[in-house]
Amino acid sequence: MATSDLFVKDSSVLSPFEFKDQLLDLASSHADRMMLNAGRGNPNFLAIAPRRAFLQLSEFALQEAERSYSFLHSGFGGLPEASGILGRFESYMQNHHDSSGMNFIRAALCLVNDHLGIEVEAFLFEMVNAALGCYYPEPVSMLKYSEAVVKEYLQQELMAGSTNGGDFRLFATEGGTAAMSYLFHSLKTNQFLGKGDFIAIVTPVFAPYLEIPELDDYKLYVNELVTTDSGEWQLSDEVVRKLANPAIKMLCLVNPANPSSFSLSRESLNKIKLLVETDRPDLIIVTDDVYGPFADNFCSLFKVCPENTLCVYSFSKYFGCTGWRLGVIAIHKQSLFNRNLATGQRRSRYRTVFRAGQESDFIDRMVADSRAVALHHSAGLSTPQQLQMVLFALSSLIDSEGVYQREAQRLIRSRLTTLYKSIGIEEPKGAELVGYYTLLDLQQLATSLYNEQFSAWFIERHSCSELLLTLADETGVVLLPGEGFDVKKPAVRVSLANLTLAQYKAIGVCVRKVLAEFYQEFTC
Repeated sequence: MATSDLFVKDSSVLSPFEFKDQLLDLASSHADRMMLNAGRGNPNFLAIAPRRAFLQLSEFALQEAERSYSFLHSGFGGLPEASGILGRFESYMQNHHDSSGMNFIRAALCLVNDHLGIEVEAFLFEMVNAALGCYYPEPVSMLKYSEAVVKEYLQQELMAGSTNGGDFRLFATEGGTAAMSYLFHSLKTNQFLGKGDFIAIVTPVFAPYLEIPELDDYKLYVNELVTTDSGEWQLSDEVVRKLANPAIKMLCLVNPANPSSFSLSRESLNKIKLLVETDRPDLIIVTDDVYGPFADNFCSLFKVCPENTLCVYSFSKYFGCTGWRLGVIAIHKQSLFNRNLATGQRRSRYRTVFRAGQESDFIDRMVADSRAVALHHSAGLSTPQQLQMVLFALSSLIDSEGVYQREAQRLIRSRLTTLYKSIGIEEPKGAELVGYYTLLDLQQLATSLYNEQFSAWFIERHSCSELLLTLADETGVVLLPGEGFDVKKPAVRVSLANLTLAQYKAIGVCVRKVLAEFYQEFTC
């Protein structure tokens, strides 16, 4: 079971995603077998209807552009005209009534008018221009009607369907990763955080939330709020009480969590709410809710503690669009971020962007910071990306019965069941279980399949990294080490998003096979 000395055998040395690359190299080094990579959360399912609508709108947009320079016959197009665009689109719909995506667009136009009160012709004109990408985004934070649609979507998916989630603004970003980068930078620049400050992070957690604070740019000290499987990954009273310490400036969490894939219960959410209302009205909260739509009746801290919370959301997982890079940052207008903006010297940073005496929200400063202030005029997510984001959001708003959501949930949970059945152990349960990922506790696994004596021997003699390297080398299966996400027990993360049922069954067989080899070593 020895692996090459070229490979780092201690996964704590690297980010779990960098360690994954080593595992991929090892797993793919054998040409006679298939590699099964369950190490990354890129889904192998995606939303079709909003993509078809994007292509259909893009075709109409090109026809609109061709109207201006049709006499040149040389590939030139012009800018679309707002006047009469709805009538021309209605004619286009009649001529393409059987085209894929057209029924979706009809429903979308009805919805934005009937439910959001947006004038259809104005919405259509914004979408056509967005499809062509012929203008810089304006407003730079997010296009006007695009923001209105995505706000409605976030209220539906992240606020338990609430229609009164408060007045908030959005900044459209290049996925959730860009949102994280912009967020930390602007919090520091606007003196919400400074070097040497303490922040709290609910763990286990997506590794970059642990890695970013350690960078020389920030030099923040992290207090971990540890959740465990024994408590169904919820926040205990003891853990929440740590936040009463006024030295802790910010709380970060991923909800539903990565890698445990459980949502915070209403009880856990209310514990934080009570703390904020009583002891910590100054606490900054950052919640990353990318997996929210996979949960049942999900409710975000962005709704529970609106004035203290900044929400990061990415469309990547739910709609299968990681390559599109679509994310948003949401901030309530009455938030402490806006009330406590640094003035004086810090405001001078933005003097070329905002006129003297002009008030700016924190989100405006974040947009400026995203382009080093001096390039603010060309900031913002590209308009074609914003169009696809809007169409994804509209697909959920149109789907009033939640058919897509139920199918996505059913798909990942059937994979969870298949994996655990194949391994031969009981699958995790719990009201807040989401199941986009799962953690295999190696100690529990060894005990369940064999006995406590073997489990104790295995944990003492062999590392999680060693098991993963052996698994990759001998079977081609790639999983991630739990320690990279700050899991306190020896464990491995399995993504349930990107392989077939048959492949998850095969992964279960391979895990048993490798563990059996370690057991044979134990008995010799």
